Amino acid sequence: MFKKSLTILSIASAFYLQAQDVSIIRNSVDVYSSNPLTGSAKFNAMAGSMGALGGDLSAININPASVGVFITGNISGTLAINNSKTTSSFSNAANSYKLNNADIGQLGGVAVFETSGNTPWKFVNFGVNYTNQNLEEYIETPANSSYKFQDSNLVDTNGNPVTGTFTSLGHAYDRTGNLTNMNIAFGGNYDNKFYVGGSLNFKGATIEQYDSSRLSLDVDNNNSYVLNKQGTPYTEDSNGFSVSAGIIGKINNNIRLGASIESPTWWTQYRTYSEVNEDNLGYYFDYYDEDRKFTSPMKATLSGAFVMNKNFALNVDYSLGLTKPKYKDPGPLPNGEESAEHQLNDFFNSNYKNLSELRVGGEYRYNNFRLRGGYGISNSPFDNIYGKNNFIGKRETLGVGFGFDFKSFYIDAAYNKITTNSTNVYGDGNYYSLANNGDVEFFTNNPNTFTSKLEDVKNNVTLTLGWKF
Repeated sequence: MFKKSLTILSIASAFYLQAQDVSIIRNSVDVYSSNPLTGSAKFNAMAGSMGALGGDLSAININPASVGVFITGNISGTLAINNSKTTSSFSNAANSYKLNNADIGQLGGVAVFETSGNTPWKFVNFGVNYTNQNLEEYIETPANSSYKFQDSNLVDTNGNPVTGTFTSLGHAYDRTGNLTNMNIAFGGNYDNKFYVGGSLNFKGATIEQYDSSRLSLDVDNNNSYVLNKQGTPYTEDSNGFSVSAGIIGKINNNIRLGASIESPTWWTQYRTYSEVNEDNLGYYFDYYDEDRKFTSPMKATLSGAFVMNKNFALNVDYSLGLTKPKYKDPGPLPNGEESAEHQLNDFFNSNYKNLSELRVGGEYRYNNFRLRGGYGISNSPFDNIYGKNNFIGKRETLGVGFGFDFKSFYIDAAYNKITTNSTNVYGDGNYYSLANNGDVEFFTNNPNTFTSKLEDVKNNVTLTLGWKF
């Protein structure tokens, strides 16, 4: 058995990390700053492109003026069935892992109030919509003999110093959790020419993350050890709030234009985690609770729709982030070092570019039958840090679907394929190994950063049942 003296910084109540801590950066963008990738089957089939058409509860996320388009009350619920395959490639080897999940993806309703009297306001509407997105992701990178690092601070059981070389037998990153969003929206129809709306958006996220490597040690007969990254596993529960406003205008019977803006989302993140420390009695765990304030980027969306007739409509949306992610900086730490929040802000200021997304969707109607399709593409906010499309890669979304309208009731189905190509960055940090009895066996530092190519393919099926009244 080998041990290493713990010579790193003494860990205080603040969660120290380098600005390159990948999981924090990825979650800041992928979880806390993203638009939901789930909604009603109609919304999903059109790849979320409904900003100038409206008339769907999930479209409130794109343009809250959508609620003003309704002329009848509506209640809908959506079942989301998700399948994902994540492939991590390192050198000439690759590992793939599949996940399956089924859950409620959307619930909502809108109440329509037709006005009376001599007023250009035709309808005043109120809507509530809830979406739920599964955040589960598992990345397993294969072993590679080129992944090596030395540790000269190991000591044997007699206390004699030795230098050992660790060799990779694989790396695993595991994230579970959910992202929810509830919109409370108000909207109106002005003279059947303009539709306006606003919404209050209440968001929530629960995350549990693990980061571990399996390594062999040459001075220990190449026995293998599972090393957990310092500060993991950790759990995070977060609440966020934003406001949105939008408008849709009819230029003529065939052309509609839409515009909307969403404020930054103000998040409060509550994290619990443990750290390994050492005193003269040996290793021990310290457990911490902390909270952070995080602000996701403000977003704007411009939309245009071509309505050929009652049978065919085409919509285009372009969304752009107007600001950068930002953590509230508590100031320097007691030892004079910059806080983790300050390091993260420096990283985003230097490396983050505004996130943009283009979506196109169409619907064809024939009697009671509906046929839909859509395509979306979003850029990577990071380029050429550890490789093109690092951390969060370019994302492509393909949607197809159909529906049947039975006057008061309707049923819709959709299939989405969402493909993201990026890089998986790991290593570069402190790791600890646990013995069979749960005690810390040794502590080591990996000074190297490694990257694998990452492809994530999600195949989602959604089924919506709705009632119009």
